Amino acid sequence: MLTVNAPAKLNLTLEVLAKRRDGFHEIRSVIQTINLCDTLHFQLSQGIEFKCNQPDWIPEDSLVSRAVSLLQQTTGCLKGTTIEISKRIPLVSGLGGDSSDAAAVLQGLNKLWGLGLSQPELVELASPIGSDVAFFVYGGTALAEGKGEVVTPLLPLSHMWVVLVIPPLPRMMRKTEQLYACLKASHYTGGQITDRLIALLTEGGEVTLSTLFNVFDDIAPDSFAGLRQHWQQFLKAGAQEIHLAGSGPTLFTLVKDKTQAEKIYWHLQEQGLECYLTNTLASIDQIG
Repeated sequence: MLTVNAPAKLNLTLEVLAKRRDGFHEIRSVIQTINLCDTLHFQLSQGIEFKCNQPDWIPEDSLVSRAVSLLQQTTGCLKGTTIEISKRIPLVSGLGGDSSDAAAVLQGLNKLWGLGLSQPELVELASPIGSDVAFFVYGGTALAEGKGEVVTPLLPLSHMWVVLVIPPLPRMMRKTEQLYACLKASHYTGGQITDRLIALLTEGGEVTLSTLFNVFDDIAPDSFAGLRQHWQQFLKAGAQEIHLAGSGPTLFTLVKDKTQAEKIYWHLQEQGLECYLTNTLASIDQIG
């Protein structure tokens, strides 16, 4: 059996520069993997079979099945596999779990089926599957441009603790699409916020909460009913500054000191909120 970890991600910055002619938006974003992972187990078999510990997870609705099909079509490989997914990343949370699982499928089947594809070849395959999938082939800290599919690895972020809150809100259909549709020209930025963060990483400076940015921070509270209340609960628990994870509804804060991070986490636990205490994850070999 082959095992691959699929980490969640945070957008440390997420700037929208303009709307593209193809209807998508041009973004500039520093993305960071964190140590909250789904685990995928691969075994050779006659056909293609998916198993998952979450009954809400549907293979046909997931990028995972798209990744398998694309890999088969591109390589002509006729081998089969059983893929068992142990999900820890909450579904439709803004943490990129589905995209990460798809990247793990590309990496896992490349090894299981002996395809010998290079990392650049896997990245090329990842791009049409979904905007974040190419990033997860790299992991660690990276710059995402275009629709998110143009990825440049960056010097790693210094280790930080991460506290996440998953608000118990109803799932929004076509969530990301709806949030992008709420953007106005006044929300667009020139990429300079992301450039400042990249310069800080390059110089080995300390990343602070004030250097983070998400264009959806101001939009999401009007789109997710009840989000403001959970944002306030998070602040009262001791978080200095809070940002949306991707297109939400997950909220996060970064903390340098472990004791402080644990204090915030336990305050949230006492309020009965779904929350996680984790840390940033450097780019490592995810295949075990």
